[in-house]
Amino acid sequence: MSKELKSFTREEVAQHNKEDDLWIIIDGKVYDVTRFKNMHPGGTSVFFADDIAGQDATEAFYGLHRHEVILKPQYQRLQIGVVQGEKSVIYDNKPGELSKVPYAEPLGLAQGYHSPYYTDSHRRFQRAVRKFVDETLTPDALAREEDGKRPSLSVINKAAELGILAMTMGPGKHLKGRTLMDGVIKPEEFDRFHELILAQELCRPSCRGYRDGQNSGATIGLPPIIHFGRPELRDRVVEEVLSGKKFLSLAISEAFAGSDVAGLRTTATKTPDGKFWIINGTKKWITNGTFSDYFTVGCKTDQGLTVIFVERQEGVETKPIKTSYSSAAGTAYITFENVKVPVENTLGPEGGGVFVILSNFNHERWAMCCGGARNMRVIVEECLKWVNQRKAFGKPLHAQAVIRAKLADMIAKTEAAQHWLENITYQMQHMDYKQQAQLLAGPIALLKMFITRSAQDIARDAVQIFGGRGITKTGMGKHIEHYHRTVPFDAILGGAEDVLGDLGVRQAIKAMPKNAKL
Repeated sequence: MSKELKSFTREEVAQHNKEDDLWIIIDGKVYDVTRFKNMHPGGTSVFFADDIAGQDATEAFYGLHRHEVILKPQYQRLQIGVVQGEKSVIYDNKPGELSKVPYAEPLGLAQGYHSPYYTDSHRRFQRAVRKFVDETLTPDALAREEDGKRPSLSVINKAAELGILAMTMGPGKHLKGRTLMDGVIKPEEFDRFHELILAQELCRPSCRGYRDGQNSGATIGLPPIIHFGRPELRDRVVEEVLSGKKFLSLAISEAFAGSDVAGLRTTATKTPDGKFWIINGTKKWITNGTFSDYFTVGCKTDQGLTVIFVERQEGVETKPIKTSYSSAAGTAYITFENVKVPVENTLGPEGGGVFVILSNFNHERWAMCCGGARNMRVIVEECLKWVNQRKAFGKPLHAQAVIRAKLADMIAKTEAAQHWLENITYQMQHMDYKQQAQLLAGPIALLKMFITRSAQDIARDAVQIFGGRGITKTGMGKHIEHYHRTVPFDAILGGAEDVLGDLGVRQAIKAMPKNAKL
């Protein structure tokens, strides 16, 4: 049973201002910190300021701590009552609720706004996914991001049960017969904008390594199997991966070649009877590689670049690579030594690997754009909250014109990224796989370049807004520090931003009509 809370007047609380009898008020709640003060990480002196001991310490508390701190059980136990006639005004959103902070949500999904893209189905879907993220995903993300372990299998299994693993592959036949989000949406209703919402909601815990560890390898490694694998292989592997029973990685990048996929050195040579491939080589920076069962591998063959499906077996070895984000991502260095694979595992035609890889890059880069745009928005929300509660020179931080200018630039870039992303998503919704490969490679490449460059600008400005807290891994600025440290990943993964910018322009030049003159 919870203890009964008494009501106190502010005058009564003010009498408890001594070392052996110390109370404070935070958001209309009365706390007895007499015994706690000696355990306070910031020392005891902060409690004896004239505006703290026996007084309302709400402003001081929220200038130093995130709201989540006061919700921890060890601190909730310190509450002995409430202020008579007053109610708390600071509270967390309920699981599944949208934020009311301006620009914290895409405008088309925010309360009171309209959109040509989103329907009631999309809004119901967003609330359902957010509830799962708030209740199930976020606690695991925070724990695994810290200890570096892979995402918990219980969470993966729950995501599989809800159809989340399947939905990250986008609309398609692989959704047929599945129950999605406990029936919130039917498989035939699921479209690219549902997928966009899903991709962005899964990023909200702001745990970059964990997010990549949560089956991101399959998100980019399974489409080639879905689109180019023989039916027997496709049906078996797709079901195993989307049910959470097996894990898959896309293994393209090497120490010798990243964006230059034509420069890959991993080789696949046929046996004399032509029935098997013998694969030798290495792959580097492979997401989920340390715990994957399957690999979609780019290889050099006599016919040219070829993509081959490889199961973990003798001759396949994975080693973790330490990067600047959490090892929850399972980033790996992989060696293939005389690995024997049936030729039936070839994805697409021999020598047709460039088309298989490049067509897959569109969806991979689009998914990264979804996450990048949402992560920018998370930082905008953090900054808006901070400047509203932090005081400097006796005024709220937002009273400084230079701070408002930074926020204006951050918001503008975030909204521009989201609206461009939604436009491209609309094109994907109305194009088949081949049309997307032909027409969207350039626009998606340019969008990714814009987002990753804008994100780094936002990260830098956010650190300036938070000051020392923005470079501290815990406390008020923990999300800012994490973002600033991990934001360069998106500028590299899926193709370096300079390479993608050049790709976008080359595609445009290639499409120039011959009669176009000034």
